[in-house]
Amino acid sequence: MARHSTLSSIRNLGVIAHIDAGKTTTTEHILFYAGAIHRLGAVDSGNTTTDYDQEEQERGITIYSACIPLSWKDHTINLIDTPGHVDFTAEVERSLRVLDGCVVVFDAQKGVEAQSETVWRQADRYAVPRLVFINKMDVVGANFADAVAAVAERLDGRPIPVMLPVGAGGPTDSSRPFEAVIDLVENCMLRFERADQGKTITRLPVPEDMADEVAEARARLFDALTEEDPDDLLTTTILEGNEPEADKVKQLLRQATLGRRLQPVFCGSGREHMGVQPLLDGVVAYLPSPLDRHAVQGINPKRPDKVESRKPDAAEPFAGLVFKLVADLHGELAFVRIYSGVMKAGTRVLNATRDTKELLAKLYHTEADPSKRDELAEARAGDIVAVVGLKDAVTGDTLCDTNHPILLERIRFAEAVVSQSVEPESSGDKQKLADTLEILRREDPTFTVRTDPETGQTLMSGMGTLHLEIKRHRMERDFRLKIRVGKPRVSYRETLRSAITTDGECQRMVGATQLFARMTVAFEPIPLEEYHAKPDAPADEPAKVKGKGKGKDKGSVAAPGAPELVRVKNKLKHDELPEALAKAAIDGLRSALQSGEIGYPVMGVQATLLSAKFDPAASNEVAFQAAASDAVHRALKDNITLLEPVMLLEVSVPEDFLGPVTGDLNARRAEIRDILVRGKSRVVESVVPLARLFDYADKVRSLSQGRASSTMEPFAYAAAPDEVLRQIINPEY
Repeated sequence: MARHSTLSSIRNLGVIAHIDAGKTTTTEHILFYAGAIHRLGAVDSGNTTTDYDQEEQERGITIYSACIPLSWKDHTINLIDTPGHVDFTAEVERSLRVLDGCVVVFDAQKGVEAQSETVWRQADRYAVPRLVFINKMDVVGANFADAVAAVAERLDGRPIPVMLPVGAGGPTDSSRPFEAVIDLVENCMLRFERADQGKTITRLPVPEDMADEVAEARARLFDALTEEDPDDLLTTTILEGNEPEADKVKQLLRQATLGRRLQPVFCGSGREHMGVQPLLDGVVAYLPSPLDRHAVQGINPKRPDKVESRKPDAAEPFAGLVFKLVADLHGELAFVRIYSGVMKAGTRVLNATRDTKELLAKLYHTEADPSKRDELAEARAGDIVAVVGLKDAVTGDTLCDTNHPILLERIRFAEAVVSQSVEPESSGDKQKLADTLEILRREDPTFTVRTDPETGQTLMSGMGTLHLEIKRHRMERDFRLKIRVGKPRVSYRETLRSAITTDGECQRMVGATQLFARMTVAFEPIPLEEYHAKPDAPADEPAKVKGKGKGKDKGSVAAPGAPELVRVKNKLKHDELPEALAKAAIDGLRSALQSGEIGYPVMGVQATLLSAKFDPAASNEVAFQAAASDAVHRALKDNITLLEPVMLLEVSVPEDFLGPVTGDLNARRAEIRDILVRGKSRVVESVVPLARLFDYADKVRSLSQGRASSTMEPFAYAAAPDEVLRQIINPEY
């Protein structure tokens, strides 16, 4: 496939949505119409291009983001299909960090769903312009107007239709079934030929019975664009009774989309092969090229006070961000977004995050399955490539020209909320298990591994039970390990109950050596609302997030994945302590706060080193690290609050079963925030402790005779009731 070298002709595109909204089917049609594949696969058949992994095919869901280059009307599109299931939100997060634009897919019947909100906010956080595609217009209950209204109301978006559906629902509906789309810019109807899977498109006049509806929709479109037209050329043309030029309308639409002031709305049905080619035209017409995005900024790792920037230009020094790692039979494959300069195979670059040199042994463009690849000699600014040869790099690391260092902002990921013990069936596989867990940990930033200090068990932690189940299957299938796993359990956190100032000291003999260190440290809780991230700001900028719907502002909770779980400050007087000992004290405090009094990580605590004493003959780094640990122990002893992860749960249930479902939620310590009407169903939005949800999917089906469905996502950390802490400390309680 030809690759177009001009930056203006590149689109780095993501497809994001709630699970089952039709992302993968839409992506499959994009690839088919662009000629990247020659046969349409189906999710139900397990043969779609982007769901290449055996686990994805068996479950019918996307687990791993897949990057495929394709051509459409003299443009190159680097297309990334992302998962919709909340357990794999890291794949969406890292994709949006490096993309220039995205298509958000919504189900025409269900509208905005729980994970729809999450991915929309993620796109806001990275300032990604987007198009909206209302999919599944052929399903019973599909309602285009309601779906568009939900995007405006629930997501604070400014959706503006550029397409209208002709009909809605399937052939069994009593009203007009979905049969075509109206192009509001070109003012015509587009009919898609089912016999060749929608490849043939016939342009027809607007049906007479839709003339008034189309005229109103076009008037709303043009009215929205008048704000983008300082010369009032569009308004003048319309007032004079003339038809606006399509190119002028598209220019204004592009301008508004790039500025994230509007989101053009398309519609169709992947299953019925309708509406995807106009969406592709919209990607080219309205979404940004790398040139349309701002120059990327970072800091100089040698001089942290100096801001560096790189323009999307091959003549600039090389800078790129590693956003994904994949374990491969022939070595680890790293995916890199190139922001500036040229990346050449066989050269060495600086890993600015680790301050090490990395070899770019080979460069590739890959298909969905990373094992299928085309080798490259070089790649330029704006492109996305796979690299073999990196030794130290992990997700979020910056690669750059050794003579022009820059450190880009890292990718922030959510905190793992579920843990599970894992051990090999054979003791001889203990090292192999450790190596495998390390590979999986490097691949996935939301998958963590630690040893329980009390039991000695190896604990793997992730975003949910499905996430851990997928990891277990990978260990068994790909790495041929026989393992045993324990029951899933909640990943709690500890925080300080009340502020305290305490001393920490080390006075002991180690062999014939006397060790001495003493320090005074002030510990105070950090208000947990500081852990929320603004929806429209960089991920590491703290802000408060308000509740939605009728719920109250959850100002007392902390969003998982918040940056800087603990803070350590140095308020020592000048020359009060030698620099090496002061550093050891600070590092010791930070290290000791990694694990609290009952073994869970500490969050929401600030430690301030106020004063210290040392003995030139008996003080060293080890002594001050021990004194720091002692100070943390004294501060937390009998002074902790247990924090538990709470989930944002959305249940769609027929009205007849609303009472039993809400009653069950109340028994699970749920805070019901809103009950919405969606067709004949009621949608219950609530915040529920994760510990009470492990059996929920089965329970809600039982309560509703199988007619309810639910989705959940990590929402926050909140203080657990005292009895939960007592039960953890004393299981017999």
